[in-house]
This record gives sequence, C-alpha cells and structure tokens, in this order.
Amino acid sequence: MSLIARLRAYAAEALGVGADDTVDDTHLAATALLVHVARVDGILAASESERLSRLVQGHYADGPDAARALIERAAAMDSETRDVASLVEMIPHDADRVEREALLTMAWSVAAADGRVDEFEEALVERLGRLLGFDDRAIATARSIGQRQAGMA
Repeated sequence: MSLIARLRAYAAEALGVGADDTVDDTHLAATALLVHVARVDGILAASESERLSRLVQGHYADGPDAARALIERAAAMDSETRDVASLVEMIPHDADRVEREALLTMAWSVAAADGRVDEFEEALVERLGRLLGFDDRAIATARSIGQRQAGMA
C-alpha cells in the first residue's frame, strides 16, 4: 500500500471521512504542508493558526467551517507523514506554476505570521520551494511577498 493510500485510509478511519468526500487531494496536501510549516518550530502561535485558517479559507475551502474541517484533516495527515517530500508528491507534477507559487508564498506567510521566521521555518520553506521546482530567486521572491502579506517588512 502506497503512502498516499495509507494516509487516505488513516483519514477515513480516524476522522470518519468516506470515499465520497469531496475534498480535493491536492488541497488536502497543500493544507497539510501549511500545517507542517506552522508547527515546525514546535510552537503553533495564535497568529500562525489564524493566518493558516484565513489562507485555507481563501484558497481551498468555502467558509470557516470547511476550512476548519480541512485543517483538521490536514493536521492528521501531517502527523502521519514523516517528511514534507511525501506531501509534495501529492501535488500533481503538472500543477500550474502559479498555483505552486501561491502555495510557496502562503508557506512563507504562515512562517512569518508570528512576526519572525526562525531557522527551522526558513529551512523547511526553502526546501519546500526546491521540491516544488523553484530556484533560489523564485524562493526569495515568494518569501518577500509572503512576509509582506504577514505584516513583516
């Protein structure tokens, strides 16, 4: 059984998610990546949690209840995943560059939501950028935009 199949089975069992659930796997994986970024430094600050919720609601869910449910599922998936690369593998290889850039920018925004980006967050989001196929320049651009969106200069 593949990692993706195991994660889906776990989500179905632990969260009561049936096979007919309508959540897009790509959105679930992207949200799990954002959850991972929010938790990587060991502290899930209220500002990070709020930023995560707003981003998910704005990009992947219709309304606060759907965002909350998606984040809960994504958090369970993240807890069962050993490496961020496994989550990135769930993002289609042919995903639009704009979508991948948006995800990377959101990751920087979540990392900066508490007013600073620590070394763990920085290393993780830079690695995420490389796994998504971006060079250093594109990663730096996404960082600048994400930090600006989070209120950091």
